[in-house]
Amino acid sequence: MRILFTITLIITSILSSCTKQKEISDLQSQFVNILDINGIPQKPYDLSAFGFSDKGAWHAYSIPPKDSTQYNGSFIGPLVMKMYGQWPSKALSQLKIKNVETNNFIDLSKAKAEFKYLPGKLQQNLIIQDLSIQMDLIFVSNRTSLIRTKIKNNGEKDISLIIGEKGSLFNPKTKLNLVGNRLTVSFNKGNEFITIQNNYSSGAIINKDSSSYYIHDTKAITLKPTEEKTTCTTHTYCFSKEEYSSEEQTIKNALLNFSDVFDSNNKRWNKYLSAGLNTDNKLITDPIYQRVKVKTIETLISNWRSPAGDLKHNGNFPSAAYHGFYGFWSWDSWKHAVALVNFNPELAKNNILSMFDYQDEMGMVADCVYFNRSENNWRDTKAPLSAWAVWKIYEKTKDIDFIKTMYPRLVKYHNWWYKYRDHNKNGLCEYGSTDGTLIAAKWESGMDNAVRFDEAKVLKNNDKAWSLNQESVDLNAYLYAEKIFLMQLAQQLKISDDTEKYQNEAKALKEKVSTLFWDETSGFFYDRNIETGKLILKQQGTEGWIPLWAKIASKEQAQKVMTVMTDKSKFATYMPLPTLSASNNKFNPLKGYWRGPVWLDQAYYGIIALENYSFNDEANIFRKQLLDNAKGLKGNSPIHENYHPLTGEGLNAEHFSWSAAHLYLILN
Repeated sequence: MRILFTITLIITSILSSCTKQKEISDLQSQFVNILDINGIPQKPYDLSAFGFSDKGAWHAYSIPPKDSTQYNGSFIGPLVMKMYGQWPSKALSQLKIKNVETNNFIDLSKAKAEFKYLPGKLQQNLIIQDLSIQMDLIFVSNRTSLIRTKIKNNGEKDISLIIGEKGSLFNPKTKLNLVGNRLTVSFNKGNEFITIQNNYSSGAIINKDSSSYYIHDTKAITLKPTEEKTTCTTHTYCFSKEEYSSEEQTIKNALLNFSDVFDSNNKRWNKYLSAGLNTDNKLITDPIYQRVKVKTIETLISNWRSPAGDLKHNGNFPSAAYHGFYGFWSWDSWKHAVALVNFNPELAKNNILSMFDYQDEMGMVADCVYFNRSENNWRDTKAPLSAWAVWKIYEKTKDIDFIKTMYPRLVKYHNWWYKYRDHNKNGLCEYGSTDGTLIAAKWESGMDNAVRFDEAKVLKNNDKAWSLNQESVDLNAYLYAEKIFLMQLAQQLKISDDTEKYQNEAKALKEKVSTLFWDETSGFFYDRNIETGKLILKQQGTEGWIPLWAKIASKEQAQKVMTVMTDKSKFATYMPLPTLSASNNKFNPLKGYWRGPVWLDQAYYGIIALENYSFNDEANIFRKQLLDNAKGLKGNSPIHENYHPLTGEGLNAEHFSWSAAHLYLILN
């Protein structure tokens, strides 16, 4: 009987495993066109068309709109992303098929066409005459993408074809050259180049001005009825000949073993999707919210860049669809990491490491770092959330080696705040700058033009540091939280002295924040003027609920803050939790940036703030409103940098990483 029970259990386990594996293997094909990435650039630096990238590659593609039939047989791009986004071509590789019997090219613009954007893959299906054509594009590495073309004969007689492709360049200063079966596009004074390779014996024609080409197989293929043939093309975008040399084996493998490469892509993306959709959140059982969750994953992965130039680790652009965001930002990177660890833990770790690569001898972490380190911004840093991110990574991965690497760097950064951003040495810090400018000091808050800084001034601390003349409640709440996370990290590393130190410091700081930044009359937290000790009461902003996110507030304080947050004239707007109370006379979502729009990181902190004090009903109402009222979010529109609180209209940059990260967390 026991043997029979054991056999039954094993069979049940195997069947369950097979069923689960089938569900996972189907995920990639279930989520089609979650994001609209249709578009054709009208000039080289036009980022209105933006779409798909993967594996940290520095190039990306979009899809031709339905009415652009002249681009059938191609994917738009690639867009290359170094310091600024640039399209060398509208379509660098477009399929050309010649019928040997008629000696005429088949006009693919007349084909019945279908374009799909699946997680991790672009697909195009064409039907014309007796042929069906399927083209798929994936990334096989952080430098190389692969286009696989399957051509099938659906007719009743043999057909002979010559397969080739063509392409042309935007800029006449950009040149094409041919070496063997490898075409190269060189630009930016030859410091960057794209190579095009295929897996057929080719002959090529490059026009006289070297701005367009036609390359084809020198041997015709004959397809019998129902027979299918496959060809492949790679695009490799590199920054040096050395990079290309190290990539050659990857290219060769992709062209020879394309089926294995596509299988690997499918498995990797199914893992991403399975991890993202495997949550206790009841919203995820709704297919609409599943699509939103997948959209967040696609956005984060398309903004992933690999080590290149002076960037030593993988990281995430805030958005590759906006020229000003071609680098890694500290605040952004820490937020990205907290979401990414759920489905791509190595990328999450790298987001942290990429910023701390440039930690200076004083302990400061730069505001942002770039491909060219001379562009790095050392005028300011950003609000301290790095220990939060490292702790969240440890919670998920239990990677003790990672926190061993990060802990001393986090301690050094934490100490930096008190040495260089505490003007009067009272244990409360201010945002500031390294160059004495007011604008950089405001940037350091992350809330560049927030109303609370309208009357701020800068005060000199020493020759390397200036502070605003106000102690910010969110900054000191973040520092309190950092002390808690450092204490927990020290516990894991068995550093007992530090555990006790940060526990005691957190207790003392909690007392200061909960009393010195609190206004009993209005029931809210505010920044505090250094010189007068008075609260800056002229506005209520998202910084006022960060003490709840950090678990500093008393229950009575939290009750009053919740009342302010759920006031429809203030923060309970159509798209809830704007950065400035809607009752403020400076509330201006369209022009305000941080003077009214809903930023999803601050909204997420607001939800967690409420949940920390068991205001779960209020938190869930806000959670649902954020997801339902963000215009286009449940459709195929891109995720925006921020949103209009009164209309839900998406504002500013599209395909924005930290918005995607916090939507992911809201759905978790």
